Amino acid sequence: MDKNDKYILSSVKNALRILKSYSTYEPTKKVSDLAKSLGLAKSTVSRLMSTLASEGFVVKDSETNEYKLGLSALTLGGIVATNIDINTEVIPVLNQLVMKTGETAHLAILDQFDTIYIQKKECNHPIRILTHLGRRNPAYCTSSGKVLLAYSSESLVEEIIARGLKAYTKNTITDPNTLRAHLQKVREQGYAVSTEELTEGTRSIAAPILDYRGKVICAINIVGPLMRLQDYKLSTFIQHVKNAAKDASKKLGYNEKNVYHKGY
Repeated sequence: MDKNDKYILSSVKNALRILKSYSTYEPTKKVSDLAKSLGLAKSTVSRLMSTLASEGFVVKDSETNEYKLGLSALTLGGIVATNIDINTEVIPVLNQLVMKTGETAHLAILDQFDTIYIQKKECNHPIRILTHLGRRNPAYCTSSGKVLLAYSSESLVEEIIARGLKAYTKNTITDPNTLRAHLQKVREQGYAVSTEELTEGTRSIAAPILDYRGKVICAINIVGPLMRLQDYKLSTFIQHVKNAAKDASKKLGYNEKNVYHKGY
């Protein structure tokens, strides 16, 4: 490790020490106070605070010259809180969904152009669809992916279309206009169904999970063989999935009275 590497690591450590020094009892800090409490030169602290301010982690009051934490710190804290809530609050909902439907249930997130399962609860059927945590699946032909795309930006959908809509089965949507219309319908109805669009003989149903801001952060779904998820049972399965999504959203702080979300 050369001197530059040591300097970079030292700077990062000191910047983190500064951020960790804030508390509810000390919400604002002056450069001189930070330098004294952390044993750093005022010039070093001044440079670090300027850097943190440029990235939105602290904000300087021009009248008092004091710094307070900025929105970037709040954003990171919100991400941590959301992930903790998902792990502690939503997994019981997955378990209940499996009990009610008899099929394997997942939580899925959107990562660039694909969906990834981040949680999974297996069903007890000897015949089940093989799925894997962390495995990438194309978003446009899975129920979870279509739900997440339906509530994503138009630019992301257009980028996926531009990359090409590969046909995995005869049911895969490969026409751009058809996909656009389909995603609009998903948004309006608040759920998505994928019937043999990625893998033959399978069907999945997904609905969006919202956080306290009313933002879709992941999808909950069930996946099973088409011979069990038959057409005449479909409306019942859809309702179970939508109810599970609503329960999970409430556990994450979503209040439909305070946040309006079309199609939910």
